[in-house]
Amino acid sequence: MSVKELEGAIADLSRAEQHELAEWLDHHLEAQWDRQIAQDAAAGRLDGLLDEARSDIAAGRRTRL
Repeated sequence: MSVKELEGAIADLSRAEQHELAEWLDHHLEAQWDRQIAQDAAAGRLDGLLDEARSDIAAGRRTRL
């Protein structure tokens, strides 16, 4: 199915169905993001950021959230 076909199908949904779809899509994208972060962490692609954060903490360059 093409994006244009999806757009047409979504336009034909009721407002409640569109909101349900939007919620599903939001959760779907969040889950994809979580999986990608987990894969990146496992592969060591975030190690540089972690090292930088640890250095900043050790040097007192941090702000409480």
